[in-house]
Amino acid sequence: MKDLVEQLVKGDRLNASDLGQLLRCAAQDSAVLQLLRDNAVRTARQQFGLGIYIRGLIELSSFCRSNCLYCGLRRDNRSAERYRLTQEEVLQCCKEGYNLGFRTFVLQGGEDGTHSDEWLEMLICQMRSLYPDVAITLSLGERSEASYIRLKRAGANRYLLRHEAANKELYASLHPDGKGIEHRLACAEALQRAGYQLGLGMMIGVKGQTIEHLVEDLLLIERMQPQMVGIGPFLPHKSTPLGTEPAGDLNLTLATIAIVRLMLPKALIPSTTALASLTPRGRLEGILSGANVVMPNLSPSDVRAKYAIYENKASWGKEAAEGLSALEEELSTIGYHIDWSRGDYNID
Repeated sequence: MKDLVEQLVKGDRLNASDLGQLLRCAAQDSAVLQLLRDNAVRTARQQFGLGIYIRGLIELSSFCRSNCLYCGLRRDNRSAERYRLTQEEVLQCCKEGYNLGFRTFVLQGGEDGTHSDEWLEMLICQMRSLYPDVAITLSLGERSEASYIRLKRAGANRYLLRHEAANKELYASLHPDGKGIEHRLACAEALQRAGYQLGLGMMIGVKGQTIEHLVEDLLLIERMQPQMVGIGPFLPHKSTPLGTEPAGDLNLTLATIAIVRLMLPKALIPSTTALASLTPRGRLEGILSGANVVMPNLSPSDVRAKYAIYENKASWGKEAAEGLSALEEELSTIGYHIDWSRGDYNID
């Protein structure tokens, strides 16, 4: 396995067979996993030093018209608590976050049909006017190319659109009323044409996923060269069809993060809230696998529990915007610190 890791470090591309072999070995052999992680950390430190970028996450709405099998916000979950933030509430979150030191805001939400282009455009323009030095990231699902262009012109910089599953059959099994992976990727390509920094990504360990499926994901990421990649373990929600399925494997998740870091040395890779929810040291383990971003929750405290994609989501303490001192202290235990800059993708 050492030769395969060395090839990745040198920037060589691995074929599907080699990637599959590396993933299997890393998930089962702690020495191989550690070799991968050590090289990923070395690569990340060469690019970013010891700073970890922070993003202020604002969850706009828990309404969703989609019916994805794994998500607690799915349309058919009648027990979900629904809410929508007003523009005034979002701007108050931005004010509090800016004063705390955040210079990137992430507007995330279910695919809520009431979030019209006009409503979002007005909100983004206000954010851009009040905070001209911040980066604005959107994570609002599949929209038209015209919508993406309009929101980009209003002042948005980045867009997170996790592809979820590159394999056509697996994607369809998880998104029974979706338009298919082809449409999802067409949206991603439209975002690239519009000039966004693009984020792709997937869950590890969702029902039906195989190592071969993950290899397809890695090859897709390598081909599309996104600026951001979000990878986290699958976590079940009891009010979904996959509610009794086991959570994704930690080691396989860390191995996948490490491989993506070696494939895309400059990428912005979050140590996800799902990792922190899976295990208390999850965020640190992600950073020690090559991740370089964390996304504390800036949403109003009374709605955080309602944005329940999965159960027992970590959104307090070190996962919350008001817990930055605790986050800084935790990062210091592994030799890192918060980088308070916008944390833009470096194209040089």
